[in-house]
Amino acid sequence: MTPSKRVVKNFAEENFTMSVEARQETRGFQAEVQQLLDLMIHSLYSNREIFLRELISNASDAADKLRFEALKDDSLYEEDADLRIRVEYDKKQHTLSVIDNGIGMTREEVIENLGTIAKSGTQEFFKSLTGDESKDARLIGQFGVGFYSVFIVADKVEVQSRRAGAPRHEGVRWVSEGKGEYTVETIDRPKRGTRITLYLRKGEDEFLDGLRLRGIIRRYSDHIPLPILMAAEGEDAKGEETVNKATALWTLNKKDIKEDEYNEFYKHVAHDFEPPMATLHNKVEGKLEYTSLLFIPSRAPFDLWDRQQRHGIKLYVKRVFIMDDAEQLIPSYLRFVRGIVDSNDLPLNVSREILQHNRIIDSIRSGCTKKVLNLLQDMAKDEPEKYREFWKEFGRVLKEGVIDDPERREDLARLYRFSSTHEDGPEQTVSLEDYVSRMQPDQKAIYYITADTFATAKNSPHLEVFRKKGIEVLLMTDPIDEWVTTHLNEFDGKPLQSVTRGELDLEAKPDDETSSKKVEETDESLADLAERIKTILGDKVKAVRSSRRLTSSPACLVADQHDMGLNLERILKASGQKVLGSIPILEINPDHPVIKQLIEMEEGDSFSDWSNILFEQALLSEGGQLEDPTGFVQRLNRMFLRLSNLGTE
Repeated sequence: MTPSKRVVKNFAEENFTMSVEARQETRGFQAEVQQLLDLMIHSLYSNREIFLRELISNASDAADKLRFEALKDDSLYEEDADLRIRVEYDKKQHTLSVIDNGIGMTREEVIENLGTIAKSGTQEFFKSLTGDESKDARLIGQFGVGFYSVFIVADKVEVQSRRAGAPRHEGVRWVSEGKGEYTVETIDRPKRGTRITLYLRKGEDEFLDGLRLRGIIRRYSDHIPLPILMAAEGEDAKGEETVNKATALWTLNKKDIKEDEYNEFYKHVAHDFEPPMATLHNKVEGKLEYTSLLFIPSRAPFDLWDRQQRHGIKLYVKRVFIMDDAEQLIPSYLRFVRGIVDSNDLPLNVSREILQHNRIIDSIRSGCTKKVLNLLQDMAKDEPEKYREFWKEFGRVLKEGVIDDPERREDLARLYRFSSTHEDGPEQTVSLEDYVSRMQPDQKAIYYITADTFATAKNSPHLEVFRKKGIEVLLMTDPIDEWVTTHLNEFDGKPLQSVTRGELDLEAKPDDETSSKKVEETDESLADLAERIKTILGDKVKAVRSSRRLTSSPACLVADQHDMGLNLERILKASGQKVLGSIPILEINPDHPVIKQLIEMEEGDSFSDWSNILFEQALLSEGGQLEDPTGFVQRLNRMFLRLSNLGTE
């Protein structure tokens, strides 16, 4: 045998071996999937009929995706352009099947879609589980796990699929009993699309009843805009019949749509288990014609905080599905909105690139944004409790708006809610309008403080003079608040001013002439003390100066008016960014016993320890971290020993 023939033979043998090995293999589920399966069987059992809704919804999505890809290559229809979903049941085999002739899946797509959960926020999801089945059921629905709901009623599931356009010998079969692993093999499959067969558990005979199945389909999937077929039943029944209306819900008159129909359509497009918090159905006619059916979910999905993870709006053109998650239709700060937009003016071959620079899309985006913000404004005004729930779920995302959408900054600011010293708890319930209405007659600014926790903000020494004068301060504890206050400089003509930056024009003035004289007498001593402390602290502080913003604390750290605040510096460092931090100013309270003691103290180790402790406790009170915790502890210990020795003398 010649070398060239040997190479060809070896290559053929190797590839034959590889193809045999690739035909069938057993794989383990991703760990999170197995956890989810175990939870779902128990938590969702009382509402187990939803599995059929989820399978039909996925089948509908597969048909939509085929329509979209076929716009560029109509050969994908394979001479079968009549898209449909079929539901079959076999009482003898104890099986229920959902079949579609949509886009189908390759072997790799089957493994990716059915063997893993490709969602960010997975770990947060499992941490949120409580062990309470009713609450966990809500969380599972919030996470969105459509296909896996089949294991509520089935002890074995078989999926057969072939992607449109792929040769028939590249079909794939996926089989699992939901117990930690699954089998996947390559098969011959003449028809494109997907067939999912459920081998039902004992006691699930209700899903082998045609009347029961029709009721479920009409309840949950009547709005699916393509026919759902079942074998006709009755004495003279022949062939198949369409069970659902098969009409796009958004094309109907709002007066003819029931709330339940809106809710089920939302669950279809959002793959959510709960009804939406609010619905917005709008039809625009004139120079520009489009219909939008938008929803605000009741709960935030776990991957909402990922700005790169697009959500929500499906784009249709003349009722033909074009794409999922069309980010050009809604700004990023409204990415929690779900729903569809159907345009009569866009071309069917529209692409994401075309959408980026398209006047029609810009007009639709502007119109949808305005409608959503108006809806939220009405909710805040007329349904404050409902808006409070909305803010808990989506407030942090909405705050991105003042950064991304400066033209709507004032409108967005009216929707924002914060904690404040006017309220006792950490709930964000105070609007800027509320704050302004409570401002004192001579108050010129809206005061705020940013911190990493509510407790840090509420107990900050910077608030002491404000409490004394009865002036409200907003307590901002979301990381994004640092950027919000950078872009939201004023509201209703009132500037926003941080209580931790610059010198305040609001100070704790002496209450009487006697106190004033005492302050004047100590000015020189304080200047000398400030210089001595600055010498000890060196480059740790930019300056040391007397402060009137303090009433009970000995010292605090202040940033210059245009310097980066300590909280923002910590946030940036925690995110891995290299930050050239600003140097703070140490302000000391001349009326505090510690400061009075330091004025009398001579140079030496004791004075050095006290000066450093003064700086370090001010840093800790702001939620900061010590560069040398051991040194701080040693200084405290030395101070305790000195005090102890004084007590024994």
